[in-house]
Amino acid sequence: MLMKSANNAFDERILVLAPHGRDAEVIYQFLIRSGFACGAVSHFDVMVAELSLGAGACVIAEETLQDSSVMQLITWLNAQEPWSDFPFVVLISKGGSAATTAAIAARSILDQLGNIVLLERPLNSETLRSAAASALRGRRRQYETRKILQDRMLATEKLRDSQAQLLQLNETLESRIEERTRALAQANDRLMNEVMERERVQQAMVQFQKMEAMGRLTGGIAHDFNNLLNVIQGSMDLILLLSKDDIARRKAEVARRACERGGKLTGQLLAYSRNQRLDLRSTDVLTLFEGVRELMKTSVGSLIELDFEIEDKLEFVMADKNQIEMALLNLAINARDAMPTGGKLEVRACKAVPPEGLLPPGAYACISVKDTGHGIAPNILAKVFEPFFTTKGVGKGTGLGLSQVYGMAQQSGGTARALSEMGVGTTIEIWLKSAEDFSELDKQGSIPVLRMVTAGTRILVVEDDDSVRQSMVESLQALGYVVSQAADGEAGLRELRREKPDLMITDYLMPGMTGAKLVDIANQEFPGLPMIIATGYADMEAIDQVIEGNAILRKPFQLVELATSVDQALRRATEHPQA
Repeated sequence: MLMKSANNAFDERILVLAPHGRDAEVIYQFLIRSGFACGAVSHFDVMVAELSLGAGACVIAEETLQDSSVMQLITWLNAQEPWSDFPFVVLISKGGSAATTAAIAARSILDQLGNIVLLERPLNSETLRSAAASALRGRRRQYETRKILQDRMLATEKLRDSQAQLLQLNETLESRIEERTRALAQANDRLMNEVMERERVQQAMVQFQKMEAMGRLTGGIAHDFNNLLNVIQGSMDLILLLSKDDIARRKAEVARRACERGGKLTGQLLAYSRNQRLDLRSTDVLTLFEGVRELMKTSVGSLIELDFEIEDKLEFVMADKNQIEMALLNLAINARDAMPTGGKLEVRACKAVPPEGLLPPGAYACISVKDTGHGIAPNILAKVFEPFFTTKGVGKGTGLGLSQVYGMAQQSGGTARALSEMGVGTTIEIWLKSAEDFSELDKQGSIPVLRMVTAGTRILVVEDDDSVRQSMVESLQALGYVVSQAADGEAGLRELRREKPDLMITDYLMPGMTGAKLVDIANQEFPGLPMIIATGYADMEAIDQVIEGNAILRKPFQLVELATSVDQALRRATEHPQA
């Protein structure tokens, strides 16, 4: 079979086949906006025709594999040239296909496609972009392999010519053979390097899947832990509010602070499992550094000198405190690995003007972490924020730490960049928006300042955990509200229909009907009813669909946070009543 002599204009196209709904158009437009060359096809016979012209990858929906014309594609794949292993990105439904004959047949087709990446719907845009880019990179390496094979064939032909001219070129024969052998060895080395690179990518994907499983586990642990903390937190707040015993109040304050630390830990677990959005608020940089100093010192060890410095005129930045602390800890661990025999780690914060083109105009602060390690080579420096990129050995690094730092900075309205010099050290800069002062909630004291409660205001609490529900009910009653309760979503809906309250507070994760589903039904049956979703772990997409003007109360919460959320929800309902 003859190989193509050169790439054509279609070699890096991504073909899209998703015939149902608007999937094909949405994916096509997204890939075009992301800088990919694309083509949309309506059927496998059209796809095979387009593949014959040239393509880099295909994005296909799983349900199309049930079409009998898919055998045209299988025939084309079986006829591929030896260098070709065409990549597919297959969109599968969550939970897998139903066990029908057609679905089982479609699954068997997946095995015949060979080089596939499975993406579960609903799609995350970054996941789709990453999968498309990865597929194209793999295809480009196949094109390079094709070129290498061409070079090898050409070298072999030249070698035959040399042998035919043996008698005439006897004096230079050894040098010519050595030259051709060296060329073949170099081509073989390049081919082996490509194989090793592919294995590295596969290992990174396995590591990513392991991290996803760990994320789900930590999210579940955080949810249960938050419920326990919420009960303790509520009890301590009630003691601080109602008790006149100074000793009991001091003990309660100690326990309350311990609950805050536990809540911070679960927040970090939820951030790790990506089940929590950034909680951007005005953050005191001095308090931030004091909170993370000891943890960083423990992490880097005694061989590394740790130094913190804050510019006098810098006070607050817009950030999620938990996330920025995790980012600084990740950078400290990376710096430690770069200084195995010891060194100095400097953490600086100052107001600064970003380099031209780095960020939109505005007031920014720069938090930098600078080490005196071995530095990063220039050809690697540009890749350090890419997911899965790591210079550490297999099993010693996921390649996700710096990409998470970069993503956190981007979500916070800033960015991150890396500066390095070989033999001198590396500086990672996190650019964040400057802020003026704390939010109102941050200014609250440890003991809640309570507002006047309108007599007779009724609140319905829906929570499946008996201890958490009891704590919430007692806290609301202490605030002066009339409280009814329900142990699950179905019971909560019955209580709503029996007597409509002034406000409903519901847990999110409950057996049977979730809090999001309960809020959705309540919005339809009782328009304008203010509602709050209390959660220690949540599918934010599900909440976004129903939350509208309602509030999210994150567990574990203090009494002042509960009082403030309830007051704000009732005020919104009064100021913006619905018919």
